[in-house]
Amino acid sequence: MRILMLAPQLPYPPHQGTTLRNFNLIAHLARRHEVHLCCFAPAAPTPEIEPLRAYCTSITVVPQPTRTWHQRLCTTLTSPRPDMAYRLATPAMHDELRRLLVHIRPEVIEFEGIEMIPYLSTVLAWIKGNPTPPLIVLDDHNAEYLLQKRVFESDIRVPRRWIGALYSLIQWQKLARYEAWACRQADAVIAVSEQDAAALRRLVPGLQVTVVPNGVDVSVYAAFHHPTPLLPPHSLLFTGTMDFRPNVDAVLWFVEHVLERVRAAVPDVQFYIVGQRPHRRLDVLKGRPGIVITGSVPDTRPYFADADIYVIPLQSGGGTRLKVLEAMAMKKPIVSTTMGCDGYPLTPGHEAILADDPAQFAQAVIDLLNDPERRKALGEAGFVLAQRYDWANIVPQLEQVYSIRHA
Repeated sequence: MRILMLAPQLPYPPHQGTTLRNFNLIAHLARRHEVHLCCFAPAAPTPEIEPLRAYCTSITVVPQPTRTWHQRLCTTLTSPRPDMAYRLATPAMHDELRRLLVHIRPEVIEFEGIEMIPYLSTVLAWIKGNPTPPLIVLDDHNAEYLLQKRVFESDIRVPRRWIGALYSLIQWQKLARYEAWACRQADAVIAVSEQDAAALRRLVPGLQVTVVPNGVDVSVYAAFHHPTPLLPPHSLLFTGTMDFRPNVDAVLWFVEHVLERVRAAVPDVQFYIVGQRPHRRLDVLKGRPGIVITGSVPDTRPYFADADIYVIPLQSGGGTRLKVLEAMAMKKPIVSTTMGCDGYPLTPGHEAILADDPAQFAQAVIDLLNDPERRKALGEAGFVLAQRYDWANIVPQLEQVYSIRHA
């Protein structure tokens, strides 16, 4: 089939979150289909395009637009649409999309996330004159309204965050309407977990949602080996895009409420925060003993390999975390909040230890640092679960969605 994938960013290098999912979907779909990629990037052309040419029949890159705080404030106050509907809105993408639709005549058009929905209007206009319309697929990486709802519920409990809570309340309400509209326009809606699927069905009763979970290339992680240790003993690791609000909040919560309790029992513990674009809110952690903020790294696997424990102290968010599968694929023991592992069918205490109370979270970390056999057992159990989520098993589920075009 001819598949046109619309993505919010260039899915290479496939390090975190959206890029990992989109790259692996493309790489596996390209084995049996003709994949055309249209996406944004900070500048075009960009050298990161070249590795994607092995998988994509064509690649179209549009320079990523920018928005000022004044523009965001104006649309927040005056528009019924959420902020995410404007973040990547630009006439240049509409022009490129119209050209591609005529040239490619795709059989499937896949929107990778709600940020690309502004371009649905161009697709719908083209379909009106098309006797064989394509299948429109919305791959909703998160139930976005639910994510904003959770951020609101977290912030409203802290007076100094009430301005942020007000913003999240407004976005939550707008996203609920916008996301519901987008789901109704699509021929097929995909969620990454049963929990997200249920959240979308609450928005649109009777909506048919297919769960195509996040995955992991197990062999890429399991086969990794490097002879020279990068991290010292008693190292804790967190990875993620570090300007993403739930990740920033998670790290700050962990440092404020958990890390000092761990340090009291294990004085030489080190906490590594690995991920691109560290937000300025993390500046307060710079220079503090035992905390390392790396920024972007070429490969996260050396950090996974050397860390004693992978921590996921998330307090809000949606979808499922690819970081869970990465850690399990490298046989790392995980200590997480319930939210951090949401969407995965794990047994607490078997594949991961779950703790929402700071004291319990800290004690779980301390106990594991002092028990290498327990760390090994958790890592082995997690590895078994990760194999169920290998991309080779995931992508055929997406192809089943495409088959409804011929039903």
